[in-house]
Amino acid sequence: MALIDDVKSELAAIDNELPAAKKAQAAAMIRFGGGLHLIQNHIVVEAQFDSLDAARWLQDAIKDVFGHDSDLIEVSRQTPTGAVQRYSVRVLRAGGALALQTGLLDRRKRPVRGLPADIVSGNIAQIKAAWRGAFLAHGELSDPGKASYLEIICPGQEAALALVGTARRLGVNVKARQVRSSERVTLRDPDAIERMLLLLGATQSSRQWSGKRSDGESRGKANRLANFDDANMRRSAKAAVEASEKVIKAFEILGDDIPENLRAAGQLRLDHRDASLEELGRLADPPVTKDAIAGRIRRLLQLSAKVEKQRAQQNV
Repeated sequence: MALIDDVKSELAAIDNELPAAKKAQAAAMIRFGGGLHLIQNHIVVEAQFDSLDAARWLQDAIKDVFGHDSDLIEVSRQTPTGAVQRYSVRVLRAGGALALQTGLLDRRKRPVRGLPADIVSGNIAQIKAAWRGAFLAHGELSDPGKASYLEIICPGQEAALALVGTARRLGVNVKARQVRSSERVTLRDPDAIERMLLLLGATQSSRQWSGKRSDGESRGKANRLANFDDANMRRSAKAAVEASEKVIKAFEILGDDIPENLRAAGQLRLDHRDASLEELGRLADPPVTKDAIAGRIRRLLQLSAKVEKQRAQQNV
C-alpha cells in the first residue's frame, strides 16, 4: 500500500471528533470530492473518492450526524495506466436538506463557492477537520525526497483561498497555484508537511513519512560524500599524472646537474605515479611531510624552468 493510502486510511479511522468537527469534515469532503448537482430541479449531493475508507466515513457521517441515507457506488475508470477504482457517495432524495445542513447552500439557497463561513471562522477543531476532509477528498502526498509535497486539488479559486486562510490559522503557510486549469494548494517544505500531517491526525503516517525522509537524507548525504571523494580522487590522479610528465621533462633538461634531495623527490613521483603527496612523503628516506615533498618537487620544476629559459636566451 502506498503512503498516501496509509494516510487516508488513518484519517478516515478518526472517530472521536465533536459533532461540529464532523460536520466540518463532511462539508469539506463533499465540497472537494464533488459537490452539488441540479437534476430536474432537484439538488443531488455527490462526492467521489479514491479511498474506500474515506467514502465509508462520509456515508456514516451523513447518516449519524445529518440523519440521511446515501448510496455508496463503486466506479471503475480506465486510464492510460490501467483501471482505477473510485467510490462515489450519493444523496438523492435528501440532497437539498443535506446541502443546507452542511452549509454548502447559504440561507438564500445559493451554492457556497468556497467553504461555509461557520467553518472558516470556526474553532481550531473545525479547521483541522475541514482540512482533513479536503485531503481525504482530493489530497496528494509525495514520498519524501527532493520534490516533497503535500497538495490538495480544489474545485475552484474560492475553495483554494479558504484552505490558505484556514491553514494560516493553524500556523502553516501554504500556497495557492493554478496547474493545467486546476486550482491547488501546496506545501513543499518538509517540516511544514510533517506538521500538517500531525495536525490532521495522521500521527503514525507522519512518523513513517519522517522516517523515510531521514533515510533519504542520509542516503543523499552518503551519495554526495561518495561523489565528492570520487571527484577528489580523479583530481588527485590527474594532478599526479601532470606532475610526473613535468618531472620527466625536468630530468631531461637538468641531466646530472640536480641536487640529490630534489632528484629523490622527483624519482619518488615517477616510481609511484598514483600515490598522493602524503604517501610520497611516507615513502621518502627519511620520511617527510607532504608539504616537504611537494616543496622539493616544486623546486625541481622551478629549477628546470630556469635552466630552460637561460638556454633559450643563450641560443638567441
